[in-house]
Amino acid sequence: MSYLDMLKNCELCNRRCKVDRLNGSIGFCRADDKIKVARAALHFWEEPCVSGQEGSGTVFFSHCNLSCVFCQNHEISQEHIGKEISIERLSEIFLELQEKNANNINLVTPTHYVPQIIEALRIAKNKGLTIPILYNTNGYDTLETIKALNGYIDVYLPDYKYFNEKYALRYSTVKGYVENINSLIGEMLNQVGTPRFDERGIISKGVIVRHLMLPGFLFDSKKVIDDIYRTFGDSVYISIMNQYTPMHKASDYPEINKTLNPKHYDSLIDYALSIGVKNGFVQDSGTSSKSFVPSFKNEGV
Repeated sequence: MSYLDMLKNCELCNRRCKVDRLNGSIGFCRADDKIKVARAALHFWEEPCVSGQEGSGTVFFSHCNLSCVFCQNHEISQEHIGKEISIERLSEIFLELQEKNANNINLVTPTHYVPQIIEALRIAKNKGLTIPILYNTNGYDTLETIKALNGYIDVYLPDYKYFNEKYALRYSTVKGYVENINSLIGEMLNQVGTPRFDERGIISKGVIVRHLMLPGFLFDSKKVIDDIYRTFGDSVYISIMNQYTPMHKASDYPEINKTLNPKHYDSLIDYALSIGVKNGFVQDSGTSSKSFVPSFKNEGV
């Protein structure tokens, strides 16, 4: 059976829309059976072990199964700009990024295109694709989707956005987020094991769990870090991010229509250290700027 059959009754994400995308039906994410990509280029603003000096070969997919009111990539996630391409073209993009000396292939918001990505990876690997494949997800995939990726993904890079479910519902319109993300991280860890790095310090296998701290959410962020470390310990890396920038519809939510308090971010880092977190990444100040948002003009597509 082709992995594309997963599109007939789509349950790739936890919304489980069950639409037949092969016949043109669309669910919450608005994606049909055609791949849409808005940018494929070297990216230098990921974690040091991802971007390195050479850059990460980042493929930004259009559409999204969340609807975050503060989304920095809302032009592609919710306004759906991008270019439709074939599976064959996607495989060529992977190889072109490798030829540009990318450290890896970084699949950004890939959940709704997993069947097509698997087919493209099969083609590209048969033509010489050897660099690690990163799966950069918002954490609302289904467990079945992650299991289907076994053997295709080297590094998982999931978000862990919220601990309190009321925030997941208010800011991303999702239910069951926390329960879902923990089961996913467990499966990811089973597949790729603890993080491994090459001689340059670039990650080749493993899981990095990302948490973007929101303004005024210090308590919730502490609960997120608590949960990750209590559940997975040092077997995953934790990336604590301070780059929140009030964009998109954030102005409709006064409590998050502001930048992050640096003292709160420092407190979160101190807290992580106090509970024993050893493996992880933090960000310098000055990352909360629209200038760090990529330009989505179909570069490399």
